[in-house]
Amino acid sequence: MSSLIATVTNDLSQDQRMHRICGSLAQAGYSVTLVGRELPHSLPLKEQVYRQHRIRCKHLRGKRFYWEYNQKLSRYLKQQQPDIINSVDLDTLWAGYRAARKTGAKLVYDAHEYFSETPEVVGRKLVQTVWRRLARRLIPRADLCYTVGPALAKEFQRVYGRDFGIVRNLPYRRKDQFLEPPAGPKILLYQGMLNQGRGLYTLLDAMAELPNYELWMAGNGDLEAELRAYADQSGIADRIKWLGFVPPAELPAITRQAYLGFNLLIPESASYYFSLANKTFDYIQAGVPAFHMHFPEYLQLDQDYGGVILQGRLYLEAIVCEIQELEREPARYQQLRQACLQAAEELCWEKEEGRLLGYYEGL
Repeated sequence: MSSLIATVTNDLSQDQRMHRICGSLAQAGYSVTLVGRELPHSLPLKEQVYRQHRIRCKHLRGKRFYWEYNQKLSRYLKQQQPDIINSVDLDTLWAGYRAARKTGAKLVYDAHEYFSETPEVVGRKLVQTVWRRLARRLIPRADLCYTVGPALAKEFQRVYGRDFGIVRNLPYRRKDQFLEPPAGPKILLYQGMLNQGRGLYTLLDAMAELPNYELWMAGNGDLEAELRAYADQSGIADRIKWLGFVPPAELPAITRQAYLGFNLLIPESASYYFSLANKTFDYIQAGVPAFHMHFPEYLQLDQDYGGVILQGRLYLEAIVCEIQELEREPARYQQLRQACLQAAEELCWEKEEGRLLGYYEGL
């Protein structure tokens, strides 16, 4: 039995992608451990079919955190001496590379995003330069690389000069989600981190033009306090429901109540431009049509399956107009919804995990 350690920098409680990946690998016969960080507010971990381990750090953010975490992670990996190290994203790759070189383990790079091009990094030139140099040095040395979608895989191949496989972040099949939205005010849903670059202020502005709707925000993040204050100032606070962090197991019951979902992103971030967000497939699996940007992956999704509403830019008027038109054209809305329900048959983890297992068998 091959031993495998997967590493992330979050606290494990809300990483649906890694729970699916580690679960599939464990059920396929690998001895799997998922390693993350322990934060002051971390919830107790739920039992899984694989082991979980958290690392506590004195520093919680910034370069001091990344340095401390990677040092401690590197020591842990060297002590455990796994056969395979799965470094998730660039912020754990340095530790994975050091440990793999020391122990002879196979090194896998699982890129969930274009780390050096995220909004939090772009604009901080020195920080971005460090991450870019680290990526160019370490990624080509991994034994296996894969990412979340074809567009990002193609971009990585261009930048780093090596092949990337594709493992999309698909949810498990959930037929029980296929319910009609409840009666009452229509619910607009955003699920995900409340961070910059995600069109959240535009979404709040839209609520001022849509008095018959509620907006549910399922997630937390750096902008939460500012967004709450902005909603109060805009006079729409009574129609905004702040759900905070929702455990993954509870999220589908919320998603299926929505009339429309939202995944609005700024085009200036290459990480967003090449993204294929997991919320995209959560909306589809629940039969909820959703707004997405006119970026490569969402354009391809629309061409292949339908059920998405594409936006060229974050224009408030265009978003409001589209929502109002859908309300006036219930037949069109039902067409979008049926397209989601049909796509859900194909876009599920049960049909994606075989690709993941094939990559690891190749090691």
